[in-house]
Amino acid sequence: MNKKKIFNDPVYGFITVPSELIFDIIDHPYFQRLRRIKQLGLTEMVYPGALHTRFHHALGAMHLMNTALSTLRSKDNEINDKEFEASLIAILLHDIGHGPFSHALETAIFKEVHHEHLSLHIMQLLNKEFGGKLDLAIQIFKGTYERNFFHQLVSSQLDVDRLDYLNRDSFYTGVYEGKIGADRIIKMLDVANDKLVVEEKAIYSIENFLVSRRLMYWQVYLHKTVISAENMVLRTVQRTRQLLQQGMEVPASTCLKFFLSSNLTLHDFEADNSILERFVSLDDHDIWSGIKEWAAHPDPILSFLSKSILNRRLFKVIISNKPIEEDIILGLSELVQEHFKIKPEDVEYLMISGKISNNAYDAIGESIDVLTKSGYVINVSDASDLPNIQALSNKVEKYYVCYPKEVAHL
Repeated sequence: MNKKKIFNDPVYGFITVPSELIFDIIDHPYFQRLRRIKQLGLTEMVYPGALHTRFHHALGAMHLMNTALSTLRSKDNEINDKEFEASLIAILLHDIGHGPFSHALETAIFKEVHHEHLSLHIMQLLNKEFGGKLDLAIQIFKGTYERNFFHQLVSSQLDVDRLDYLNRDSFYTGVYEGKIGADRIIKMLDVANDKLVVEEKAIYSIENFLVSRRLMYWQVYLHKTVISAENMVLRTVQRTRQLLQQGMEVPASTCLKFFLSSNLTLHDFEADNSILERFVSLDDHDIWSGIKEWAAHPDPILSFLSKSILNRRLFKVIISNKPIEEDIILGLSELVQEHFKIKPEDVEYLMISGKISNNAYDAIGESIDVLTKSGYVINVSDASDLPNIQALSNKVEKYYVCYPKEVAHL
């Protein structure tokens, strides 16, 4: 059987599967599940074209990794075939631990279990199945491999993960201002002192990358309507969990009901592999089928939330540069409680407040380094003629409150 297949990707064109091992990983049910998890959760409520999946993103990131490694090889950086393949596997599987609706429900289905932890555990399961062939990929993913720049390509402030999702999300949402020059950035990559660097002539491309990233966060990932939709789904699942744990019957798929009826921690996952086996059967369809069932549930809060999501009757959102005044929060709480005839402790399901933040570049954390023409390596934010990068490293915080449009407006 010919396992060197080609995928036709709308963003990059043809993507080649470079080895039989990688083909077998892509063909595995754990990876195929990513076809059923949308990359941007509920963003389609705002941008109807945002229907792409984690599967698309993983293949795109692998393609960019292939290009990046080939570029580094062309600049006399020694990369053997095992390192090359392992790096492709590491980026291919970097998101395999995502659950339904990606980030939106990460805190609702599990308790303090992040998708990076789950990705690692799934990679370890696959490693056993493939006879230890993923050992090096796991080291690169964890950052324990002695040559650190491989890990930086997988996870850093200028990794191929970000390069792909910004390009891809811009393409599928139609927010073309977010498009970045990924090809040019990759062609300018190099390695100095075992660290990933970019050549000095790419510095304006890096600035454009950071500006695009900030723009995409405000215009797409943190769009106020997306915040409303994702918080509504989050509260819907949390309400389902509460009812199930109170002993009430709530229809749900077998695996979804298992997770919502329990409060599983990372320790539970590590102690019992059967829990992970249940997890890898969960996808967006479990949530959507649940929401359709819950719309007819006798609990008025669960029913109202589910119907509102199905019919896109999303909560109104107020966003402020300052914390929402306590008087406004209290006033909204009273209005919601009165309108829906609910208990004070249940208001949190229909009146949601929180904080969002956006910083395109963390100048204090692991930096993006520039290799100057004179051979020095400097932090990109220290480039004297780029004040924009200094500004982009400032974290901007905003505060929000969401509530049903049925209550009186302020």
